[in-house]
Amino acid sequence: MERRIQMSSPELKCPSCDSEQIVKNGKTHTGKQNHKCRDCGRQFVEDPQHQPIDEATKRLVDKLFLEKLPLAGIARVAEVSEGWLQEYVNGKYKHVPRHVDVDALKKGALTLECDELWSFVGHKSNKQWVWLALDRESCRIVGAHVGDRSRQGAEALWHSLPPVYRQCAVCCTDFWEAYETIFPSNRHRAVGKETGQNSHIERFNCTLRQRVSRLVRKTLSFSKKLENHIVAIWYFIHHYNASLPS
Repeated sequence: MERRIQMSSPELKCPSCDSEQIVKNGKTHTGKQNHKCRDCGRQFVEDPQHQPIDEATKRLVDKLFLEKLPLAGIARVAEVSEGWLQEYVNGKYKHVPRHVDVDALKKGALTLECDELWSFVGHKSNKQWVWLALDRESCRIVGAHVGDRSRQGAEALWHSLPPVYRQCAVCCTDFWEAYETIFPSNRHRAVGKETGQNSHIERFNCTLRQRVSRLVRKTLSFSKKLENHIVAIWYFIHHYNASLPS
């Protein structure tokens, strides 16, 4: 017995390939009529409640990530659901590198400015220090680590540096004792704020707090997951480095 295929109304077109070869294909879980394209196999419903997010909106969301806005604020501005936004953020964060690639540098007079920035995840008793290293000449962030303020944190910052900096850079830090136990003594300079030797990294710390809502001291936009906290910081670091003149 030959099976009959019920055709949909001729004005329907496939949203993927614009084909008019559309057939009815059962009902969705909400009871709406489901359709299927006989050319490309795409299934869809007429007048869907949830429209796909266009590329212009995604570009806007990407820019808003780099401003001091919570996810709920971004969802309101971009007119997207918080559920979609969180899923989009998670997908984007998966591809954010947690290291800095630097152009080939000659060994020589390289100077780093290093500092730690207080932050927290979930609640203020769960402190997560942001360790940063900045190349004084280029003003690029070349090393970073998020963790506690112990010797292990300083060691992780040191190992995050590209090899050329570990081999020959002079490192200017504050007087936090963890640096002394990790950084080579002949290239380590502990300096005070009055010297101005760490003015570039201190200025970047201010920029980071002004642009990343998770790092504002009194905020409702704090991170609830350490993973997202770390990647959000790296996401801004890569944007900051890319914005500097080459």
